[in-house]
Amino acid sequence: MDGAGLVDKKGHNGIIMVLKEFSVNKQDAFSDFVVRFKRLIDKNPHLIKTTLSNVFTMRLIGNKTHGDLAEIGISEFINQFMYDFTSKHVGKDLYRAKEHEEDIQILNEITKVVFSISLKAYGDGPLQLSTDKNSSMFPYLKAIGGDEISDSPTIEKVFNSVEFSEFGNINVLPLIYDEKKKRCNILIFDFAKARVETKAIRLETEGKGRTHPVYRFFGIDGNYICEVRYGDAAANALQRGLWTNTKNALPYFNSATNGWISYSDNLILVKLFSYALVSTYKGHEEAIAFLVKDIEAQKAYSTLR
Repeated sequence: MDGAGLVDKKGHNGIIMVLKEFSVNKQDAFSDFVVRFKRLIDKNPHLIKTTLSNVFTMRLIGNKTHGDLAEIGISEFINQFMYDFTSKHVGKDLYRAKEHEEDIQILNEITKVVFSISLKAYGDGPLQLSTDKNSSMFPYLKAIGGDEISDSPTIEKVFNSVEFSEFGNINVLPLIYDEKKKRCNILIFDFAKARVETKAIRLETEGKGRTHPVYRFFGIDGNYICEVRYGDAAANALQRGLWTNTKNALPYFNSATNGWISYSDNLILVKLFSYALVSTYKGHEEAIAFLVKDIEAQKAYSTLR
């Protein structure tokens, strides 16, 4: 989608305002969003700490609960604290349609570019970047390269193929957490760097706990970058798709939080949920009014511009 901005133009009758059309790539739009997101957190670490504490408190309710509520929480975080952006949580509808992986749709109010992000909440370690919903990546690598691909033209062919069209086209925002130390790091995988620095793609069939083979991508010094897991009908969601590892591939991540952010359990939030589940919508409306005042108070002592 194209955006438009206002610029001054000198004319015979003085200064007039005209529209300057420009095209904005959606990956560039996501990159700009990450820069703005990071800047906000740099200036206001208390805001993200509060949100992350509330999100990960949901693990006290259920081990999988925090992931779904993180999508709602981060979407509202954007709406409340990131001027020039509005967001909408669309994850469940899209997942049920099995057409997209994205959870949150974002509009840049200035450029009018709409883009989506896939939010992940994973423990520090293996991280799924794409489900490879068509199960096309692994068979393609097997057909084109066998056990190893190490010549530059073939590697470039891989990245330019239809089968790898999702590589770099999914905007992934991972909330990486260390539950024992109660901390979270929002890490953005650098697809462009991974693509440029890939020097070898190797099939590996052996390894601790491995049931299915994987193709692993390595850099010039043999450093691990990412991997494509086996993806036929016998593979479950954890055994297919494009993966990386936040510990082993750290040079290919950029932290939106400038490292780890400590969080803590908010037990009163659990109690709030329990009351909310047995109260009426009228009570919910009154509670929201109080919560809005609290959010406005946070804004008042934060630097949002």
